[in-house]
Amino acid sequence: MVKLLAINASPRKYGNCYKLLRVAVEAAKLIGASVELIHLYDYTIKPCIGCVSDGQTSCRFPCVIDSDDGNLILDKLVSSNAVIFATPIYWYGPSGQLKNLIDRMTSLENMIFVSGRSLMEGKVVGFIAVGADSGNISTISYLMAVMNSMGAIIPPWALAYYIAQGDALESTESVLDAANLGFLVAKTAQLHNLDELRYNPKLLETLGGKDLIEKITRETQEIYSLEAPKRMKQILKE
Repeated sequence: MVKLLAINASPRKYGNCYKLLRVAVEAAKLIGASVELIHLYDYTIKPCIGCVSDGQTSCRFPCVIDSDDGNLILDKLVSSNAVIFATPIYWYGPSGQLKNLIDRMTSLENMIFVSGRSLMEGKVVGFIAVGADSGNISTISYLMAVMNSMGAIIPPWALAYYIAQGDALESTESVLDAANLGFLVAKTAQLHNLDELRYNPKLLETLGGKDLIEKITRETQEIYSLEAPKRMKQILKE
């Protein structure tokens, strides 16, 4: 069973973020996904206080901040295997409420140094961005980079956006993109094998560790000795 968490990171529960997210949710249900849709602005999420800077293992889940709803949302993320983030565009990036959540999600990612595995690892994610002006690609690119850095999986066609005034449901392209996003996020979560997609903190050792580094260093030095004179000749046109 695919358990999908759909996050509306807009303060407007009736806005275009919600509309496109609802389309994505309906498409995810086609494969039998169990969906929980939450409005992030219904919760209090305090800013991250940067525990990881005081000690590598100081940052862990549950987050040390326990006076808000942060751990409640983090627990929902942990128990899901697929997530769709829908956010308005605030100055070329996600809403402040979502940014607070992302920073607090460091406690999930940093578990790789505590228990050997990021708690976002293997979760399939998709992204919706909505705004009246530019910033859609910068917002989605940021979210993709962060989630992939936490170990999440980004399937094909995992983005949808609407950049205009008016009703997003009147944009056939945006609605179709949102539908495909929801379906493919859920389908990928249904199909993939998590055990084959884990980050291996000992992979370098398996590859030879220091011996591998020294081998590649020698190889590149040999290539340099052959290629550098030719490159300099070309650059200087001698």
